[in-house]
Amino acid sequence: MCSWNAMPTAPDNPAAPKPDGSRKVMRGTARLAAVQALYQMDLTQLDASAVITQFTGHRFDEADGAYYDKADEQFFKDLVLGVVRAQRTVDPLISQHLAKGWRLSRIDSILRAILRAATYELSKRQDVPAKVIINEYLEVAHAFFGGDEPAVVNGILDAIARELRPDEVKSPAHS
Repeated sequence: MCSWNAMPTAPDNPAAPKPDGSRKVMRGTARLAAVQALYQMDLTQLDASAVITQFTGHRFDEADGAYYDKADEQFFKDLVLGVVRAQRTVDPLISQHLAKGWRLSRIDSILRAILRAATYELSKRQDVPAKVIINEYLEVAHAFFGGDEPAVVNGILDAIARELRPDEVKSPAHS
């Protein structure tokens, strides 16, 4: 697993968005940064505003061509603050889709951050298609994990999307 300050750059990580400045790339970078910010908040107990300030004031502005220089900062802020505001509804939604006997508090902090950000986005960002959200967070999971974790992310997010957006995501029986 990568730490938040050691995320492989695009040449080292094929799952990482390329720094070309497109909206898709900028949002993908914002999603990755939001996951890392949520992870940092979980580990350090810093509040959202302090972590957002660190990212927008320092990490996004690194002059050496670093990973974050093309992030959609408004989207990043919405994701981080949105997860914090919606956590009381997001966490139970994730929990009901975990394997039997698993609790959200028991899973890896990065995995928890990925699921929280994606579930927030599925529930509150109707302007983004569910399939885009799932694919983007699946890429984030691949950036951090080489084992079964991306499959877990895919399965949980697919189930949540079917519940929250049934008209947009068809169940396997209807495909």
